[in-house]
Amino acid sequence: MDDHIVRHCRELDRCNQRGGRMLSMLDLLAADTLDLDLAAFLMAHVARGASVMVGANPGGAGKTTVMCALINLAPAGLDLAAADARTVRAVPVTGAPKRCYVCHEIGAGRFFAYLWGRDLRAYCALSERGHTLATNLHADDLPEARDQVCVENGVPEAHFNAFRVLVFLRVSGGYGNAQRWIEKVYLSDGHAPHALVYDTSRGLMNGVGEISAPWVAQCRSFLEACRDTGVRTIEDTRRAFLQFLDGHA
Repeated sequence: MDDHIVRHCRELDRCNQRGGRMLSMLDLLAADTLDLDLAAFLMAHVARGASVMVGANPGGAGKTTVMCALINLAPAGLDLAAADARTVRAVPVTGAPKRCYVCHEIGAGRFFAYLWGRDLRAYCALSERGHTLATNLHADDLPEARDQVCVENGVPEAHFNAFRVLVFLRVSGGYGNAQRWIEKVYLSDGHAPHALVYDTSRGLMNGVGEISAPWVAQCRSFLEACRDTGVRTIEDTRRAFLQFLDGHA
């Protein structure tokens, strides 16, 4: 297996808190966590380097799973790195290779790559240096996420808005028969406040974002082909995705 794919998937596996294999976007499609149109829309943004934040209040709602399935579709050559406090503080102001820094959760717990307070502010500031960020938090909607990040932790609004894609999940049912789905998606251009671009009652809204419709259609075709040919694991999905990018350079 390609060294890049090994390193990439190993970094995703470091986020795994519940055992079993990490799930791919194809797994999420099979589980009805989202539909093909929404998956293509999200892939189109993440594949172009968008920073991502995933929210849901309950534990076990699938925040980490969705975050990792998304960044498994990060651009080729964009290495993943766990955003623990020491790593975040050590990133040079200039000259550092661009990476996707993964904060395993926005939270005050003493767990690996959990960030809060000063460390979270340092992490969010990495967007100013051209790095991509991916994280999740216990919040059910945009106002709750903004309050937690900007009010409780003092992160500037500009750094919050740099998370271009915000995804919020819902879960129903108990242990063993839980159903999880993406309820809302918000989008920012990286500067302006986020706008709602998807909810389960209305679907995707027309004219959202600056990603071209042909690119979204190409992403949809890729996901559909993967689904139809049985691609499923994060390793196989990453390999197929990189091949897809080679053909759409």
